[in-house]
Amino acid sequence: MQCFKYSCALLALLVCGTVAHAQSADDVAVKVIPVTDNIHVLMGMGGNIGVISGKDGTFIIDDDMPPLAEKIEAAIATISNDPVKMVFNTHWHFDHTGGNKHFGEKGAQIIAHDNVRMRMSTKQSSALFNNETPASPDAALPVVTFDNTLTLHLNGHTIKAMHLPPAHTDGDAILIFVEANIAHLGDLFFNGMYPVVDISAGGSVQGMIAAIDAMLPMLNADMELIPGHGPVSDIEGLKEFRLMLATVHSRVKALVEEGKTVEEVLKLRPSYNFDEKWAWDFMPPERWVKIVYDSVSAEAAAENQPCC
Repeated sequence: MQCFKYSCALLALLVCGTVAHAQSADDVAVKVIPVTDNIHVLMGMGGNIGVISGKDGTFIIDDDMPPLAEKIEAAIATISNDPVKMVFNTHWHFDHTGGNKHFGEKGAQIIAHDNVRMRMSTKQSSALFNNETPASPDAALPVVTFDNTLTLHLNGHTIKAMHLPPAHTDGDAILIFVEANIAHLGDLFFNGMYPVVDISAGGSVQGMIAAIDAMLPMLNADMELIPGHGPVSDIEGLKEFRLMLATVHSRVKALVEEGKTVEEVLKLRPSYNFDEKWAWDFMPPERWVKIVYDSVSAEAAAENQPCC
């Protein structure tokens, strides 16, 4: 697990500033992990990449960060000699879309939810990262978008893509490989680490929990699950992640309803029994609890809005 947390620590450096881009990318080795004969996972600096190879060409799910594009391409070349034909973005964050421009300029067709294109085509502001992300160049934008569901038939697989209501962001999508019994869940699943929840982009902790509840009936005990970050897991790992989310959310919500300030909540350490396993460099307990507090507060404010 430590190696995955190291990769996410590099992610934090890149999200919070551009100083470490080239130097950090030089130090990263992209790992190729086989899941089936023609489905692999690449783990580099950002989000986990799914690679599906075969007679229809190479299809990838997410494409990491901009400085790693050539390393990602080299890693894919160890799996298949075919160029990347399609890229599917699970959401708009640049640790999952950073290679879009590289692959788009080489002719890859980019696919994503409607809201992913919307956010990538306009400047985005993040309260969590205290920064702004400029609009992406045209070559990086999805050219095929969908609203709720999309089915792809590639390389012997039926791949069902489904948009979930706002959770990590407002454009999250998961992909289920029907015959292979594999799913790529994007950042709706951080395996073994506290997640990023982008409230500025429509996300919420309650939405993350609801998204998992919506996914669980689609999954089964034998299914292999590719998370957005962390090692390949299974339904029990996802349920453990949900339990952590729901427990901390419930505790913080109760404290907010008592009128506690964020400083008071932090002192009470509502995530105390999860911190040893789930905290990591970029997401220490204090930052995670602050995200939950902000999310609960936003949920309460929305509930108190007049309906008309």
